[in-house]
Formats: sequence, structure tokens, C-alpha cells
Amino acid sequence: MHNHSPSRGLDEFAEAARAHRKRLAIAFAITATILLAEIVGAIWTGSLALLVDAGHMLTDAGGLAMALFASHLSTRAATNRRTWGFRRAEVLAAAAQAAVLLGVGLFVIVEGIQRLSAPPVIPSRELLIFGIIGLAGNIASLLVLASSRRATFNLRAAFLEVVNDALGSVAVIVAAIVIATTGWGGADSLAGLLIGLLIIPRAVKLLIETTNVLLEATPKGLDLAAVRGHMLELPEVLEVHDLHATQIATGLPVLTAHVVVTPTSFTDGSLPHLLERLQDCVIGHFDVSIEHSTFQFEPPDTTREHHTTGCDPDQV
Repeated sequence: MHNHSPSRGLDEFAEAARAHRKRLAIAFAITATILLAEIVGAIWTGSLALLVDAGHMLTDAGGLAMALFASHLSTRAATNRRTWGFRRAEVLAAAAQAAVLLGVGLFVIVEGIQRLSAPPVIPSRELLIFGIIGLAGNIASLLVLASSRRATFNLRAAFLEVVNDALGSVAVIVAAIVIATTGWGGADSLAGLLIGLLIIPRAVKLLIETTNVLLEATPKGLDLAAVRGHMLELPEVLEVHDLHATQIATGLPVLTAHVVVTPTSFTDGSLPHLLERLQDCVIGHFDVSIEHSTFQFEPPDTTREHHTTGCDPDQV
């Protein structure tokens, strides 16, 4: 017997994606404009910090473009071939953004260390002007994305990139002030190094989280051993095997299990009520609420030979 719990329809997620798309489009337009300004500024001043920030802005513009595209894909309806639609597109986009950000951060650190040994001459006034332009644009993008930044991996990645951009712009401004007051060009290289150090930890964290989703790891905060134990507390449940929990995309965890029940459950009409109690178990008793669950009921004498891929109770 195969049953599913009630779940939020894909239409609800599509509606949310459409609402977020406008914010992403505005942030993308602002970022692209700042990018053009910083490219001009980097060529004009020869600043590493500004060049790095422009490179960072380039990855951000690309990341926001991917986020927009992924948001569009996620609104497409499910089909017989893609039963979850394109919900996972936002995870792929976020993972790609994180990987690019990590590469930029490593490049910045290597280049900054090399430049410290021979700091170039940097015009502080022009550097300050472009730093202020960048910061103003970053603040505008942050205001646009702030309210929805936790909605999806995609939006988290976009917001993270803009935050890093803002911090980078602050570093550029500080470097310009130091150069203007002391004449030491190494401040520009230090600003570039600071930007790199700010990028790497956040990029690594997001990359790990999205990779776990793509590898179908158990959703963070869900203890499968506790889930199994709670299910076994029901008197009709004799055993739980092939218990799996994965995450399709942000806010869409899925759980499946084979549940061995008492023989009388198949004849006394209690299975529907048991199904409801199992659904309530995974929806309301754990930190991660699983609204889409699939349970297959089995009698005690069912052969187990075909369940070789299930989790051993002692290994969950």
C-alpha cells in the first residue's frame, strides 16, 4: 500500500518565485550598472581593490542572471518527465554562484600578496569616488533583497554576493582614505586581501549546503533515528526500514519509508487512521516539517531481500 501526505502544490512555489523575480531583476540592473562603472574606474586608476571588486561584481551580475533564470525555471509546471518541475534549478544556480565566488576569493588573496611586495601608485581621489558609487549601489540592492533573502538558496546566494560587494566597496573607500593621508599604496592590496577573506568562508558554507542537497543528504536539523523511534511508538508499527529523507529544493523536504505493521491492520480498516498518525508524526514533531511523505505498508512476513538499499536501523 502506497500513500502520500498532503503537500503544498508546485503552484504555491511558482507564485513565490514570481514574487521574488522582480526583486532579483532590480538587483541585477543595479549590479550591472555598478559593474560598468567599476571597470572604468579600475582601468583609470590601476587599483587592485577596485579591479577585484569589479571582478566580484562581474560574478555577482552573472550570479544574479543565473538566479533570475532559475527563478523563471522554477515556475514551470511539473511534467511526467520532470515530476518536481524545475524546483532544483535554484539549488544548481546557488551552487554555481558559490563555486565562482570561491574562485574569485582565492585569486584575490594570491594577487594581493604578490602586490604587497611592490605596491603600485594609486590615485586616491578617483579610487574614493568609485568606491562610494559602488557602496551606494550595493546598499540599494541590499534594500531590495533584504526582506526575501531567506526564502530560497538562490536568494541567499544573491544576497550574500551583494553583502560581500558592499564590504568590498567599504574596503575600497578605506584604502582610498589611507592612500590619500599616508601615500602608502599597499593599502589597496590589503583592501583586496580583505575582500578575498570575506568572500571565501561564506562561499564555502553555501557550497557545502547546496552540495548536500544535490547529494540528497538528510535535511539539516532532521534526526532520522528520532523519526524512526517516534514511528515505532505507534502500537501497530512493528518495524521501519528503507527510511530516507532528502530535500528537493528550499522548503521542500521529502521522506519515504517502508512500514511493517500488524497483520490485523490490513483487515480491520485501521490503515487510513495509521497513515494520518504517521503523517502527523513527520509534520509536527521535528525541527524540519516534512509535508510530503510516502509510506508503504507491509505485513510482517514480507520478504526483505529486495530492500538491500535501505538504512539499517543501527546506522541511521
